Amino acid sequence: ARGFNIESLAVGPTEEPGLSRMTIVVDVEKKPLEQVTKQLNRLINVIKVLEHESDDAVERELALIKVRAEGDARARVLEICGVFRVRVLDVTHRTLTIEGTGPPDKLEALTELLSDFGIVELARTGRVALARGDRGIRERVQRRLAAGAEDAAEWTGGGV
Repeated sequence: ARGFNIESLAVGPTEEPGLSRMTIVVDVEKKPLEQVTKQLNRLINVIKVLEHESDDAVERELALIKVRAEGDARARVLEICGVFRVRVLDVTHRTLTIEGTGPPDKLEALTELLSDFGIVELARTGRVALARGDRGIRERVQRRLAAGAEDAAEWTGGGV
């Protein structure tokens, strides 16, 4: 309804009890990104909105992939796991369940290679990100909490 599409949404607790961080990935041009930021800042429980460019943030994603791996295919799937440095979490006679973490493009490449064997199930978390370097928002969050914001949510938005 607002003219932008959310590609990824990840929510979880932070180091500050009672606060959550939301990482929202949207694919928009610069002008609409300002609109997204303004809309998020209008929400009562939002403490801070940060925009991250890919080169100024560390971003990761988690994928769980259940792939068919019978006979000779099992050795080939395990070889791919070694190349991508992913972990095998569960083994059955017919499948392997794999845990992969890393940048989204790494997980895309892994998924593409494993699709040749037959993906039975796939779950991805969506991206999470932190700014590179010393920059953080903790001090700003504490100042806002001291000013009276309760049950607040922390949003990290933008082109992560």
